[in-house]
Amino acid sequence: MNTDLDDPRLTAVGLLAEAYTGLMNRLAAQFEEHRVSPVEFEVLMRLARSPGHRLRMTDLAGQTTLSTSGVTRVVDRMERDGMVRREACPSDRRSSYAVITEAGQERLAQVLPGHLELVQRWYVGLLPESRLTELLDSLRTIRDAVNPCATAGSAETGTPA
Repeated sequence: MNTDLDDPRLTAVGLLAEAYTGLMNRLAAQFEEHRVSPVEFEVLMRLARSPGHRLRMTDLAGQTTLSTSGVTRVVDRMERDGMVRREACPSDRRSSYAVITEAGQERLAQVLPGHLELVQRWYVGLLPESRLTELLDSLRTIRDAVNPCATAGSAETGTPA
């Protein structure tokens, strides 16, 4: 094995993974307090920030860490809990939309203030504004390269993802 274990590429990937894991661990207790999983929170956020508060199921899968079948299972569970509903897609009978309900919006409104406090404390508040702007630009560049579907269904509004 003739690999440089001090390669900065290994450091870059390792730091990203460690930062993400650490941040998610800081957020976990607050999600549990509100009886919402991290993926359910992500689905609620994606739907709330999308045009018409809805996304096609395939676009929702592309914007999350879920497969198409995974997003179907999550939306099924969230639909049973009254946080989302499905709507038929008028232009494609094979497709359907996930739509955030009033109950979903209320749950999001309960979680969001504490979530933003934690994000401020453990993420964005740790960086001066200029470095945060650079970080966000860098993360978007990487996200767009490795997950080009990540903004599917939301591009028409220019909403920053």
